[in-house]
Amino acid sequence: MFQIGKTIVSEEILENDFVCNLNACKGACCVGGEYGAPVEDSETDILVNIYQDVKPYLRPEGVKAIEEQGVFVKGEDGEWETPLVNNSECAYVIFSEDGITKCGIEAAYEDGATKWKKPVSCHLYPVRTREYSEFTAVNYHKWEICDPACSLGKELKVPIYKFVKEALIRKFGKAWYSELEEVASGNQASKS
Repeated sequence: MFQIGKTIVSEEILENDFVCNLNACKGACCVGGEYGAPVEDSETDILVNIYQDVKPYLRPEGVKAIEEQGVFVKGEDGEWETPLVNNSECAYVIFSEDGITKCGIEAAYEDGATKWKKPVSCHLYPVRTREYSEFTAVNYHKWEICDPACSLGKELKVPIYKFVKEALIRKFGKAWYSELEEVASGNQASKS
């Protein structure tokens, strides 16, 4: 672990490789698990405000789940998260013809229907953050459904922090990311 500003960062995001391999996993992270995607407090109003623009992109099951549960829900841990369809996939999930999941919010963003891409937690994955009173923890979330992504990342030699660069900058800013790159360079030099 190392510190950058008010974050405590796991070295695992520097030491492990990762590149999503949707052809292998079909986007299982959006349909597996028992909880919706984490939603930050600052994102709750955004979800409310963009819902009508995103709604045409969603599946009927997703719309039904959202209209019954809300555009976000309070999880068992007391944190905000996306609602689920039948306690399974995220309500915002859509499927391509070949069964690969995609985010309906992101599809709306790509079409210019909204200016917001998706929850930052989804954009950051496999990096997870947790806010504490004094700092934010930045960790690698290991999940066996992502084994194909780890293999592809290793083959392409792309460390996690590079794979999620855009999302880390979105969350913490360019200066923070520059510091992360300096730490990563130092780690590489010490291994040589």
